[in-house]
Amino acid sequence: MKYFVIASFVAIIGSLGAALVFMMRGGQHDDENADTQTPPRNGMARALAFRVGLSVLLFVVVLISYWMGWIQPTGLPVQP
Repeated sequence: MKYFVIASFVAIIGSLGAALVFMMRGGQHDDENADTQTPPRNGMARALAFRVGLSVLLFVVVLISYWMGWIQPTGLPVQP
């Protein structure tokens, strides 16, 4: 479970990095298609949607894992 969470966080950070690259490019057209009236690509929106999907999936997996007893909460004990 620990490795799944780490891999998910790496994928989420990678998706944020990809969205940053798309944002810095500014949605520019390719040079070969500059004369046509094609709209700019929406790579940033797809990367951010992928990140949100991964985050929701990670949250659901952690909740189900806790419910099934695969993971246990740790931390300070509750004092009466």
